[in-house]
Amino acid sequence: MAAIELAVPKYNDRVNKLLSLRIIFIKILSSLVMVFGGGVIGREGPTIQIAGSIFRKVNEWLPSWWPKISKRNMIMTGAAAGLAAAFNTPLGGIVFAVEELTRTHISYFKTALFTAVIIAGLTAQGLQGPYLYLGYPDVSQLPGTVFLGVIVVAILTGLGGSLMAKCILKIFKWKASFRLTRQHILYVTGCALVIAALAFFIDEKVLGSGKELMTTALFTANKHVAWYMPLLRISGPILSFTTGASGGVFAPALSAGASIGSLLSGWMHLSANSSNLLVLSGMVGFLTGITRTPFTAAILVLEMTDRHNVIFHLMLAGMVASLVAIVVDKHSFYDHLKVQYARELIGEGKNDEAALHEPATPGETP
Repeated sequence: MAAIELAVPKYNDRVNKLLSLRIIFIKILSSLVMVFGGGVIGREGPTIQIAGSIFRKVNEWLPSWWPKISKRNMIMTGAAAGLAAAFNTPLGGIVFAVEELTRTHISYFKTALFTAVIIAGLTAQGLQGPYLYLGYPDVSQLPGTVFLGVIVVAILTGLGGSLMAKCILKIFKWKASFRLTRQHILYVTGCALVIAALAFFIDEKVLGSGKELMTTALFTANKHVAWYMPLLRISGPILSFTTGASGGVFAPALSAGASIGSLLSGWMHLSANSSNLLVLSGMVGFLTGITRTPFTAAILVLEMTDRHNVIFHLMLAGMVASLVAIVVDKHSFYDHLKVQYARELIGEGKNDEAALHEPATPGETP
């Protein structure tokens, strides 16, 4: 998002600090270290930045006779392709580009966007097969009263996602005061020890992206998690993400929301089908609380499960979560990070922060 904001010739050298061949190498290496080390991260965040870097480089390498393509549009297209490939969710990639990255009319870059998402999706399917990220949970024969459960879950997950993002941002601000390398090393070591202690003494499900927790809640008889699981799934990403290592927030956010939905469905003594819906609604709500993109969250979960009969339930969860998250912070997690990166690169003052929160201006760049 910061690279899109700065994608003009004036700041080309500074965009290199966000999207470049060096970034691709470091992101892949750091992500592998985090995954093998049990970090509570997802793969979609690095995938988006890696794909954006690749598309930006391709745009730079195009011969002079090739039709000129907007730098911003090329980065947006790469990011959408990266998300589509990470989760096998082509529609989610498209909606993400429109709702989160640009918030502009899709006509400015629809051809490039659709082409990139299709190619990335087909490549991912060619390597991994036509898989669903989560499978086919049973959400048939739902009672009319289940909407009340969806709303309650959406409220709690919307607040939870927004509070988690706020906590991460507060830690980043505190870490900015570190002046010595050993302070950073001590912080990373401390986070690793805390996560290891939580896994050893409480529950090892605190480790990883949380996909196993989601599939267990959706496809086994033991659908309800322990009361402390949401706390673990929220604290894990905070500890992992604030170390500065590569990792995505999407997957951990989905698992945190799933744990809240699973816990509440157990307290409410709901049927298995209704429990599945609350798990899915929790995933949408928590992700929306962080990103403030309810349609992206709903479409992602919909494509992960192929459960089109609950699309209105998921959209309701996203809408409610987006509304309640404003109570904690009116800006999304990624908006704040974009402003932080842009200010670091171009030295913007606090008086210009509101302008940096605005969406990128559509159109071609020279």
